[in-house]
Amino acid sequence: MRGGRVGSLAASPTLVGAVTVLVVVVAVFLSYQANQGLPFVPTYKVSAELPNADSLVPGNEVRIGGIRVGQIKSISPETVNNAPCPNDPTRQCTTQVAKVDMELNQDLDPLPENSTLVVRAKSALGLKYLEINRGNSSQGFKPGSTIPITSARPEPVEIDQVFNMFDAPTRTAIQTNLLEFGNALAGRGGDLNEAIGQLKPLVQVLTPVMKNLADPNTGLGNFVSSLSATAAEVAPVAEIQGQLFVDLDTTFGALARVSRPFIQQTIEKSPSTEDTTIATLPTIRPLLTNTAKLFSELRPGFHALAPNQKALGQSVVEGVKALALAPAFNAQLDPTAQAVLNLSNNAGARQGINDLTTFNNTLAPPLSFITPAQSVCNYATLLFRNVASFLGSADGIGTSQRFIVLQPPIGPNSEIGPSSAPANGGGQATNFLHYNPYPNTAAPGQTRECESGNEGYPAGQLIGNVPGNQGIHTEGQILQQVKKKKSKKGKK
Repeated sequence: MRGGRVGSLAASPTLVGAVTVLVVVVAVFLSYQANQGLPFVPTYKVSAELPNADSLVPGNEVRIGGIRVGQIKSISPETVNNAPCPNDPTRQCTTQVAKVDMELNQDLDPLPENSTLVVRAKSALGLKYLEINRGNSSQGFKPGSTIPITSARPEPVEIDQVFNMFDAPTRTAIQTNLLEFGNALAGRGGDLNEAIGQLKPLVQVLTPVMKNLADPNTGLGNFVSSLSATAAEVAPVAEIQGQLFVDLDTTFGALARVSRPFIQQTIEKSPSTEDTTIATLPTIRPLLTNTAKLFSELRPGFHALAPNQKALGQSVVEGVKALALAPAFNAQLDPTAQAVLNLSNNAGARQGINDLTTFNNTLAPPLSFITPAQSVCNYATLLFRNVASFLGSADGIGTSQRFIVLQPPIGPNSEIGPSSAPANGGGQATNFLHYNPYPNTAAPGQTRECESGNEGYPAGQLIGNVPGNQGIHTEGQILQQVKKKKSKKGKK
């Protein structure tokens, strides 16, 4: 009987066709549901907030440690309050995020609350997947919960973003740079080899220098942190600073057109003019005193102006004519005041004024140290004079630098070459390291002196400020010393 039943089933074309159609329908259904998850399989459903779901689509995989643990069901925009601001994470803003609904394997329930998410590339063709870095917290997300945006991590740089940097202008600039670098290095192989050979002493002492920089006592980390804080303070006025540099470019462009001979002659003659003024003012002081006394004695003579009343009356008549024009001037005061009031009521203008105030408050402390360097020590004027002198010698091709070679004292660890320690005499009174990174320039909290450029070479002095007060004279003091030496040589 069993053999007869099998034969009867195979002998029925209708029944065979029905079974075949059923198998095909089930196979098609399962293949269609492959990207949506197998039916009747329990899943762990959670959502996540991402700052950017670019290139993510429903059906993309969710992975942990490279293993597929689920898939993305849907993606939708969502407004999130009290989220970290993109430009300043310490502040909270209202921002738009992408909400991603996921179906994960049931065995992941619950996902630890300190887990993080990041969107990664699956292939070079742009296919992405969502990676979950599972945390170790004892608290987890319940089914249907939403992972906050604070758990999202920045998307790593992809290869297409790197290639997009090399657009047509960038490629042209790179070609130009390579050409110019090639022209600069052409024919200089011997000089480069000699320079590399001379760098050997530098490499030998580079290790202790790096150790000093890495030492916590150096405070390099605090210095970098302070630079970061300074950049954060300057960031709100970046546009204003950018416009400032644009205006400075315009100003310096105008100055460049009159740099020669007007500005150059002014810079060259300013030091001698200032020296003359400094030397002359004490002599002029008695003249000013006598002038004040003279005008005091002339007071009775002013009463003798009565005969000139007609001329004074004519002046009053002309003044009346000027006053007649005052109403037209007053008529312009009202709209001007209204415009000033509108400017005051403008939030953007007030913000700009506040930014300028912040900029001024930030700039005031460094200026309190920079200003005395010019007002007391005249360093800026000397710098411009020396720059002009630097470019003053010229031939048919262009300008050239004028320099002189100085021979430092010779001794153990001398400054003339590589050393294993600072120069500390070694039996010679002149062989000491003389380095003064922060000379006194009459700044707040400093001795009123112009130390830079006037440091002597006292025996035993290794680093820091020179003992004693060097005075506030800069170039004048040096010129006097040179003149004294020349006079002594002449007498001999």
